[in-house]
Amino acid sequence: MNYRDSGVDIDAGEAWIGVIKGALARRGGELPKSGGIGGFSGLCGIGGGRSIAACTDGVGTKLLLAASTGIYRGLGQDLVAMSVNDLVTCGAVPIFFLDYIACDRLNAHIMEEIMEGIIDGCAESRCPLLGGETAELPGIYPAGGFDLAGFAAGIVEDEKIIDGSGIREGDAIIGLASSGAHSNGYSLIRRALADSGLKLQLDSSPDELRGETLAEALMRPTRIYVRQALAAVSDASSCQIRGMAHITGGGLEANINRLMPDGLAARIDYGSWDRPGVFGLISRAGVDEREMRRVFNLGIGFVFIAPQESAGRLSGFLSGLGETPKVIGEAVRASL
Repeated sequence: MNYRDSGVDIDAGEAWIGVIKGALARRGGELPKSGGIGGFSGLCGIGGGRSIAACTDGVGTKLLLAASTGIYRGLGQDLVAMSVNDLVTCGAVPIFFLDYIACDRLNAHIMEEIMEGIIDGCAESRCPLLGGETAELPGIYPAGGFDLAGFAAGIVEDEKIIDGSGIREGDAIIGLASSGAHSNGYSLIRRALADSGLKLQLDSSPDELRGETLAEALMRPTRIYVRQALAAVSDASSCQIRGMAHITGGGLEANINRLMPDGLAARIDYGSWDRPGVFGLISRAGVDEREMRRVFNLGIGFVFIAPQESAGRLSGFLSGLGETPKVIGEAVRASL
């Protein structure tokens, strides 16, 4: 059981990024210069030694589980988190968020719940909700169907941009816990746990979930890491952060390796932290370990990369913010 057979092809997605890069390259000097495509956020200089960082995302097929469970409010936090967590990986301070809601027919009760979650997420990340758009598109979406998209922007001083270029062999990778699957891999999750695989009822409480229902575990919203990331960056003299990654689709290695300079790669010790029970369920459904690592965050939602000599100080700093950081790996020479 794998992600491709569930309808999502990671390799095709990576190839599509290459297509976009090629199309931009063919335009040459016709377009304004900006940061590279494929990072967690795009960067565009605005003068005065500062750049705007911007990114956009959605919440994927978690929407379908929301309809099945009746749990909608967390989707709003998911939407904010998926963008602002990407945004802060370069050290940018969020300055605004926009939302886009498209639906067959406006269900004010459901959309109000989602909007409350968006407002909560913006408050937690100290990112003003500047506006948005709600579009009724009958005929495009099925009855009761809808989709969400979010857009966030931030400001960063050019000399303080964190892009991974300073990462060195031996640097420590320090992870912060996720709240579960967050908003990635839900096409495979639905297949593994509900549609086929284990065929569990959403109100069931398997042993792996320790008293929580499957619906509660799967609909828990994505954690927001803005406060922790920006606090650590502001204490740069002791934390010495060289890279940050938001762990989304593609898992730990793919997301961390986006930061790595040529010749380096992330080596992860997958036994160095405890996984949330939902991942044990997915594994029991027949998803092998290699696919698990390629698709899910497996319990680590955000990582910092710092020199080994400052890893203890950074971990202590993050512990003071209420986190339980784990050293989960290091930067090593990439295999040929």
